[in-house]
This record gives sequence, C-alpha cells and structure tokens, in this order.
Amino acid sequence: MASRTEAAPVLEPPLALTPSNDPRPVEQAVVDGIAADFPPETFLWIVFHRPDGGARVWYAWTAGGVPLGNDIDRRALAAPLDAADWLHLMGQHLERSTRGRIQIDAHPLRPILGDLQAGLRAPDEERVKLRRMVELAADLTGQARPADRPVRWVGVGPDILNSRRA
Repeated sequence: MASRTEAAPVLEPPLALTPSNDPRPVEQAVVDGIAADFPPETFLWIVFHRPDGGARVWYAWTAGGVPLGNDIDRRALAAPLDAADWLHLMGQHLERSTRGRIQIDAHPLRPILGDLQAGLRAPDEERVKLRRMVELAADLTGQARPADRPVRWVGVGPDILNSRRA
C-alpha cells in the first residue's frame, strides 16, 4: 500500500490589530461588502452618517462599472450635460436603501447611459431650481454668486469623482 504525502497547509501570520481612531479601514470593508451585494455595472454612493452629525461619502463600482462610468462622463461632458441633467438622470434610476446609519444610493449605469444616448435632459424647472439653490448657498456662505452658467456634470465614474476629492 502506497502512502500518500500531503503538503502542509501554508499558514499566514495572524493579522495584527492595533487600536485606532481612524474608521476608514472598517468603512472600506463595509463598502466592499455592500458592493458585493449589487449587480455588475452599478455605481454606489455610500454615506456613513456619524453620531456627531457629520458624514463621510464613499464611492464604489461593481464589476464593469469603472469603465462604463468613465464612458458616461466623457459622453455627458461632450454633450454638454450639466449638474441639473446629472440630478435628473441619477434620480430616474436611483435605488436607495439603508443599513443602520449607512445610506446606500445605487445607480445602475446601463439605464443612465441609455437615457443619455436618448437625449434625456432635465426639465427647465429643475434647472431653474438648481440655479436658485446655488445662489442661495452662495448668499448663505457669503460667497460671490457664481457666473450665470450651469454647474458642471458631477460624474458617475472615478476619473471625475475622485479628481474632485484631491
């Protein structure tokens, strides 16, 4: 009877946990877990509401979402679409849910691309409301009112969204 030799399992060193006041590693793990629950080509806008009233926003994309989101942004900027259009298109396909203090806004990107290709734009009344909101925010903060031009498309891909965080 031949004896069978099995390789010993490779053991990884235990993860060293150190106390920290930085919630970002835990938030990143939660974001990864949330993203795993959504279908491909989805853009996730995840807000962690803190007990002190603050909030931290995370962006995540499921499989195929990064290139599709960047493609949508390039097309929207070339159109040119603005923030009113962004709010309108995003609102058409929004799937909102919560997990405790975490708000999850899921945006399936394929339908957004379809609306963009079909030429869907925000109605004029939504454009006027957004302009008025920007003016009120400027007045409340003591800033000069912005020039009379539309606010730029916000973005659904990491090239635009992550560039604004820098």
